[in-house]
Amino acid sequence: MAEADPSSFASPDCCRTHHLYLRCRVDFESRSLRGTAALTVRAERDNLRCLVLDTKDLTIHKVVVNGQETTFALGQRHRFKGAPMEITLPFQLGKGQDVVVEISFETSPSSSALQWLAPEQTSGRRHPFLFSQCQAHHCRAVLPCQDTPSVKLTYYAEISVPNELVALMSAKRDGDMPDPEDSTRKIYRFNQTVPIPSYLIALVVGALESREIGPRTLVWAEKELVEKSAYEFAETEAMLKIAEDLAGPYMWGQYDLLVLPPSFPYGGMENPCLTFVTPTLLAGDRSLSNVIAHEISHSWTGNLVTNKTWEHFWLNEGHTVYLERRIGGRLFGEQFRHFQALGGWRELQNTINTLGGTNPLTNLIPNLKEVDPDVAYSSVPYEKGSALLLHLEQLLGGPDIFIGFLRAYIQQFAYKSVMTDDWKNFLYSYFKDKVDVLDTVDWNAWLNTPGMPPVKPTYDMTLSNACVALSQRWIKNPLPVSHVRRMQEVYNFNEVNNSEIRFRWLRLCIQARWENAIPLALKMATEQGRMKFTRPLFKDLYKFEQSRVQAVNAFQQHRAEMHPVTAMLVARDLEVAGQTV
Repeated sequence: MAEADPSSFASPDCCRTHHLYLRCRVDFESRSLRGTAALTVRAERDNLRCLVLDTKDLTIHKVVVNGQETTFALGQRHRFKGAPMEITLPFQLGKGQDVVVEISFETSPSSSALQWLAPEQTSGRRHPFLFSQCQAHHCRAVLPCQDTPSVKLTYYAEISVPNELVALMSAKRDGDMPDPEDSTRKIYRFNQTVPIPSYLIALVVGALESREIGPRTLVWAEKELVEKSAYEFAETEAMLKIAEDLAGPYMWGQYDLLVLPPSFPYGGMENPCLTFVTPTLLAGDRSLSNVIAHEISHSWTGNLVTNKTWEHFWLNEGHTVYLERRIGGRLFGEQFRHFQALGGWRELQNTINTLGGTNPLTNLIPNLKEVDPDVAYSSVPYEKGSALLLHLEQLLGGPDIFIGFLRAYIQQFAYKSVMTDDWKNFLYSYFKDKVDVLDTVDWNAWLNTPGMPPVKPTYDMTLSNACVALSQRWIKNPLPVSHVRRMQEVYNFNEVNNSEIRFRWLRLCIQARWENAIPLALKMATEQGRMKFTRPLFKDLYKFEQSRVQAVNAFQQHRAEMHPVTAMLVARDLEVAGQTV
């Protein structure tokens, strides 16, 4: 039996889903999706009489198997995994046999996968908006499924929405038609022919418009942001071409971008055919396009080759950061690549200082038994993972040699889900003439030990030396208020619109205890909801006694319009009691 996924109730060793046919109606009044999910399931062993699916806060109306209604039972609700749904098959299945399990379901208004926005939370302020975020384990809060990345399926969907709105999914668009049951509604159709894990199923509904920015790319946004977005992401096709040159052919046909409202909790989400991005990338000068390079890279590492469980998340993210920086190196030079990588190493140091050097969640492969993947999430799989790959690149003969391995790894495991041992065994077979070199790597320290890695890669310091030299002229630790005031006079950071710079500047001000910055930091923490910015800002404001009460009050005031996962994690950070997600 394969190693079980600690984040799921499903048993892929008994049966596996191969296809989903989803039909549902998006109801903004009741804030719910209602419809049917028809799963084509194949028995993986003989005498199969039941199957277990993941659900979370779903209402199940009935289950029909090959046209016969059957019985089902929902188990006890787990604090973050939801409830297992056990379906009794009306007949016995033999190994290799397929069956269609059609489930009528309805989501909860408080589904942890969905955020329903009122018109005033959008740019246009006239129409409501819905988006999903299923990674890591929230697809079960949209529809009953085997919600584990070890199972991959194709899907076809028909989504009914109000006439004035547009629906998009992580799939190719397959046209639209009037809803035969309701003339005020339209049905949008979608087809995903490449098998994907459940966490990559995605849906958005809103007053969206598009602009073509490349031969295979539309950018989608509300009309107020569509031109700005088209300008910001104009380099997309150039990045796609470089990625194909590095990693192999792009297998998904279309590569569209969708700019979401500000409460979207991540920088980007690599939903196939339709990357979701935060509006905090709209700096006006294309300076934050590395996030697009990152999401493009996921089209190979993550979406084609997928981690089998969330304990091996570094296989998705470490390889994707490595590829993202290789794209940056092609566009802006090798020194730039190293500058970004060194920044990543410093980010890793910050994360490990925050989490603690003995915290088991800082292992490259953490144990997630009874650990919520949302709580475990950090920069560790990204930055410790990509540091390991950079270290291996330097050990094994440089960038050109190592990219050959990466391309072969993608080819070997495309359309599959893998664990670290699969990756490591393939590494050893690919570099069979360099086993002695690979054996010098302290694998246990890299993979299974908390804290910083045992070895620091070599970084070209050319670009970072100038920054360090300038920062040294300012540094007294921590920066006194007089210094940050003077920095504001010299650099006028308060007027900077680049979200990454603004975020770092405001953290510096609050940590230097500059009270003038409190309203600006509160504003940034609440006007957008990207967790990378919102959580540290709230934490800093909470640590500063002058702003602690204001921070808690601001959170309570904005909680209702925050994304459910963001709200849950900020509540933990601020030690505020409240409902769990």
